[in-house]
Formats: sequence, C-alpha cells, structure tokens
Amino acid sequence: MKLRSESFTDGDRIPGEFAFCVPADEGHVTFAPNRNPHLAWSDVPEGTKSFAIICHDSDVPSKGDDVNREDRSVPAALPRVDFFHWVLINLPAGLREIGAGTHSDGVTARGKSPGPAPAGKQGINDYTNWFAGDADMSGDYGGYDGPCPPWNDELLHHYHFTIYALDIESLNLDGNFTGQLAREAIRGHILAEASLTGTYTLNPRLKA
Repeated sequence: MKLRSESFTDGDRIPGEFAFCVPADEGHVTFAPNRNPHLAWSDVPEGTKSFAIICHDSDVPSKGDDVNREDRSVPAALPRVDFFHWVLINLPAGLREIGAGTHSDGVTARGKSPGPAPAGKQGINDYTNWFAGDADMSGDYGGYDGPCPPWNDELLHHYHFTIYALDIESLNLDGNFTGQLAREAIRGHILAEASLTGTYTLNPRLKA
C-alpha cells in the first residue's frame, strides 16, 4: 500500500497551515490554521473492509519539567514518548482520499467533539490530557489537532501519519477512545499499512 500527501512531502517539514501553533511575532508561539493535511492512498490489498488512520509524534518529552520554560531547554537526550494527534477509524473500504481541512480547520478552544466525522469516526487526541489543567483550554479534543512541540526543545519532532487496511468493517470503539486503544483494537486485523513522516519545530535555533 502507498500513502501520499499534497500537503507535505515525506521526510520534510510540515507547513504551519497544518500545525496547531506557529512562531509568534511577539512571544514564542501563536495559534495556527490547524487544518488536517491531505492524504491519499493506493495499492489497497484485496479483502480490505475498512481503513484507520493514526497520527502520532514520536518525540514528545517523557518529562515536562523543562517544557516551555524561559532560560531552559528540553535536552535532546531526554527519553521520548508517543503523543497522538489524530485517531480516525471506520473509513469505508472504497475511500481513497481525505481532503485538506475536511476534518479540522482552525483551533477550537476546549476541543472538538469526538465521534462521527466527514469520513469515519474520530477518537480523542492527546491534547485532551495536555490541556486538562488549563481553565481556558480544557476539554475533549476529538479529531485532528496538529503539531505544537515545545518551543525550547532541542530535538526536531517527527509526525507519523499511518493508514491501516483492515479486514473488518468496523472497530468496536465508542466515546473518548484514544490512539492507544485504537492500536490495540486493530491488532490482528491489519492487511497492510503505509506511512508518511513530516517534521516540525518551534525552536528558532533548530529552524536556523
């Protein structure tokens, strides 16, 4: 199976249009257009009954002690964990493309509702936990919300968009299901998969 995007090239930087945050003229960051990128896939295996898409950042700091703190930096050597940005399941077997901005277009304070989407069903992403203690932003963040890595992180972040061709029409997931739950649900049902990886940073030293 093959996966491509008109929004970014595999291995290259994701444009700010598809991010949650971009560098600010004053201060460190500001909200971005936060549109989901275009994705299209081909060479689908026979017997495919549905698709699932998961996007995760594999470079999130395992400890938040230094995250976004003045006069400090998040060391590149710090162990990293996965952070899920998009969990989309039950895409119909005949679908071959998702348009840019169809599943997210703008930052929504307190999040977007999970559940039925323009195509498929969306779970919650990990901004749900990230903003849990923020009075202005806390809520359930359903669907796609793009990159916003720590602006003082010494490590370039990698965002992996993976599509899975499955041998079942529907995953039995409802409500606020997470990326980890989706990974567990598709285990044993994957006929094929394909990935694209984009990079992103808000650290001006890395951009330079």
